[in-house]
Amino acid sequence: MALVLFSGPATEPVDTAEAKQHLRVTFNEDDVYIQQLVIAARRYVEEYTRRALVTQTWDWYSDCGFDKDIFSVPLAPLQSVTHVKYIDNDGTEQTLATTVYTVDANSQPGRIALTYGQYWPGVRDTINNRNIRFIAGYGTAEDVPEDLVHAIKILISHWYEHREPI
Repeated sequence: MALVLFSGPATEPVDTAEAKQHLRVTFNEDDVYIQQLVIAARRYVEEYTRRALVTQTWDWYSDCGFDKDIFSVPLAPLQSVTHVKYIDNDGTEQTLATTVYTVDANSQPGRIALTYGQYWPGVRDTINNRNIRFIAGYGTAEDVPEDLVHAIKILISHWYEHREPI
């Protein structure tokens, strides 16, 4: 399985001004560094929680084709599925009709399930024979749960104060 970021978040859940306020920094010389810490902290929290915080689009590649009736999407919260593509037995990339599968964005993690009476197509036995593009995240920066925003701020302050390995 491989996850590839197709389109990253438009904003960060913590902006530079908010991070500086948390750090009690009143000068501008460290703004670029603080912004880098914000991005690194957001990525760390996303990786640790297996969640996308602000809306972003991902490509999920798999070598196993369609080997089960229900797939759990590897990042929560799922907003929607853009497409499901696969390599058919002839080696041609196909886009699966949306009538073949159902998207459950309400469960955590989100799921993609075979629609009743439908069947998954045959796929060529090759690497990355299935690609699912999906949109995940809470929405805007304001929609990110406060505990996750706080975790980002704690990481930023720790990394700002301790710039050497501990």
